[in-house]
Amino acid sequence: MPIEDVILELFQSNLALILLALLLVVLVFKGVKIVPQSEQHVVERFGRLRSVMGPGINMIVPFIDNIAHKISILERQLPTASQDAITRDNVLVQVDTSVFYRIIEPEKTVYRIRDIDSAIATTVAGIVRAEIGKMDLDEVQSNRTALITTIKLLVEDAVDNWGIEVTRAEILDVNLDAATRAAMMQQLNAERARRAQVTEAEGKKRAVELAADAELYASEQTAKARRVLADAEAYATQVVATAIGENGLEAAQYQIALKQVEALNALGAGAGKQTIIVPAQALEAFGDAFKLLKGRE
Repeated sequence: MPIEDVILELFQSNLALILLALLLVVLVFKGVKIVPQSEQHVVERFGRLRSVMGPGINMIVPFIDNIAHKISILERQLPTASQDAITRDNVLVQVDTSVFYRIIEPEKTVYRIRDIDSAIATTVAGIVRAEIGKMDLDEVQSNRTALITTIKLLVEDAVDNWGIEVTRAEILDVNLDAATRAAMMQQLNAERARRAQVTEAEGKKRAVELAADAELYASEQTAKARRVLADAEAYATQVVATAIGENGLEAAQYQIALKQVEALNALGAGAGKQTIIVPAQALEAFGDAFKLLKGRE
């Protein structure tokens, strides 16, 4: 029997098994789905939402279930957008913003919004204009962190029904027109000049205060020195008075003679050559003083 006939007979007798095996292969191929780590797949059955498949191996019913959408769950960044806004003090500014988000509930994103990027950009623009309109220009520039936080919270609340998580919102720049920039620069220069004048005035005030303190200190020290000298003079006078009271006229003559000697010593200590004429009475006083000194010894 030819080999071809044998093969044909085997094929005909096992045709059902072969078809069944092929069907099983197709069913496995169609029913087993592998979802990448960075994606989630939305499954529909007869046009209606059936389930959302996460990363890994998943099973569906072949020919009945259908993967309708493959959604990336990676963080996304909207293109940098610029929008005009008017501050509370009627200054026109141009604000550059950037928003980062990711999809956390694909079934909401797929069935509730068509163009997610455009919808978020429009929402952000409206919120930015509204919030800047509540602030003066100085507040916008100085409280940028608080403004960003407020915008992020409001955007999160607005897009919550779309299955989106806003991970970050940034205000990249706040631009002003040329006239406003020139006016602000003039104001800044005036403020710097005012601060410089205040600093200079405070320095002069401090210098005057220090000079007054130094003068007061010097006066106090001079007064203390005079008081000490007066106390010393009073003590010396008291000692002399006591001596006179005890020794009588002799002690008084001795004290007068001693003062005269001290005065002549002071004259002789002067610079240059000097001729001092001493009166006869002074010489007699010196003699009396020496006698008194000798008598004391």
